[in-house]
Amino acid sequence: MRLFTRTYGLAMRTTTKRSYAQLANNFVKLVEVGPRDGLQNEKTLVPAKVKIELIERLAKNGLSVVEATSFVSPKWVPQMGDNKEVLTSIKQHSNVSYPVLTPNLKGLQGAIDAGAKEVALFAAVTESFNQKNTNCSTSEAVVRAKEILNEALKHDLKVRGYLSCVLGCPYEGPVNPEKVASMAKELYESGCYEISLGDTIGVGTAGSMAILLEHVLKVVPAEAVAVHCHDTYGQALANILKALEYGIRVVDSSVAGLGGCPYAPGAKGNVATEDVVYMLHGMGFKTNVNLDDLIDTGEWISQQIGRPTSSRAAAALLVARNRRLSLEKEANQKTASAKL
Repeated sequence: MRLFTRTYGLAMRTTTKRSYAQLANNFVKLVEVGPRDGLQNEKTLVPAKVKIELIERLAKNGLSVVEATSFVSPKWVPQMGDNKEVLTSIKQHSNVSYPVLTPNLKGLQGAIDAGAKEVALFAAVTESFNQKNTNCSTSEAVVRAKEILNEALKHDLKVRGYLSCVLGCPYEGPVNPEKVASMAKELYESGCYEISLGDTIGVGTAGSMAILLEHVLKVVPAEAVAVHCHDTYGQALANILKALEYGIRVVDSSVAGLGGCPYAPGAKGNVATEDVVYMLHGMGFKTNVNLDDLIDTGEWISQQIGRPTSSRAAAALLVARNRRLSLEKEANQKTASAKL
């Protein structure tokens, strides 16, 4: 443990010299994407009432940002067809943000009509992914994003920007970090208050994450950068740890690891919020999240969709909890018997 502390401390001091962020900030903001990014990949439609309860549970667990839904055409993403019902039905807390994804101007208008206060837009870094995903070039994707951004700002909405495929593309392979930095800078300077760097297919490593951040943080301040790591190759926590060393204090995650990787069937997708919280708390970072309650929420939604949790930490802690309860019950029974 002392060796780890010395090593980590050295990394933190080195980062301070780079002046990427005020590393005295011990709080990490978690952006919970499970209700949107996680559930949108589910083939079986999840009832709106389940989504609403999930969002409300996550807010009660201490998460200050819960991405609620996506205002996309139900023709393309049927799972999000109940977007208006979900957003208008949740009991919103004043200290919690409920951003929604708006892929185009029509979606933005739908979000505005439903009372959204924060929206998110996206663009991929590579030509092939943009063509496959939104049927446009990268330059066109940026133009569309800016159109959404400008219109949202006119309505005094907060706008978050997602960049996809920042560490690798399923069609083009490795991605030039300079290209990522350029696009991040353009969206940030256009008005996005935060840029989320998405490792869409989870191919990134701590090494490639470091190289990426070396470029991005030259043009976008660390406090305006988030990381969105997929765990396809089991590298998500390592990548998040590396981002923390560079002063990043915003991390996207999904309760129970909801959301698979469509380009690697059977592989894990979004990093589980429980795993991230377990790691952060173990390192002394604050999140304001109650891990025990979050584990219960993850177990509940996993039961609702009929699959085990993809969170390693939650699975292990549930076993330990059940074992402890069993031993306590056994001890109480022996005590009761002894009194007879």
